[in-house]
Amino acid sequence: MIGIPLGLLAANATEWLVHKYVLHGRGRDKRSFWAFHWHDHHRNVRRNDHVDPDYERPLFDRWNGQSKEAVALVAATVLVAPLFPIAPFFVGTVTYSAVNYYRKHKRSHLDPAWARTHLPWHYDHHMGPNQHANWCVTRPWFDHLMGTREPYVGTAREQQDLAKRARRAAATNPMVESTIESTIEPLLAR
Repeated sequence: MIGIPLGLLAANATEWLVHKYVLHGRGRDKRSFWAFHWHDHHRNVRRNDHVDPDYERPLFDRWNGQSKEAVALVAATVLVAPLFPIAPFFVGTVTYSAVNYYRKHKRSHLDPAWARTHLPWHYDHHMGPNQHANWCVTRPWFDHLMGTREPYVGTAREQQDLAKRARRAAATNPMVESTIESTIEPLLAR
């Protein structure tokens, strides 16, 4: 049974390490396989207020960030599978964690309000001023442990940024001003 907490810790540490050193490290190089994360996913999310349109398509509709993410998660699960005879709870927990990661990450980029409430550390990663912090997606454990958790949701900075985006949108299209106000008011009230 010790395999369950060890599997959860290993999965969270892997989220942190891969996100920080692979996706944001190697991924900065446009020629890298991992470039999709920084150059596509982050760009999409910043342009679309945390929505990534890649997640609206079927998983293997075309080779994109979503399909690369799924393949990497399956590969990681396959790598630990040989440990099953000696550590079945660990392997089961790592497999659960991979599925949970994909499910939560996808939902967060299809439903930003859900992400802001249920995964604020991940919302902070994308929408906050420092996209090189808040590396964890499912749980912020290793961000707290490594000192990389930087809150943004509910801060004065977020309120200023939301108001600035609303003013910018209203300036470009006065017809949307009331829609923006009705969308932002509930966020500011939280």
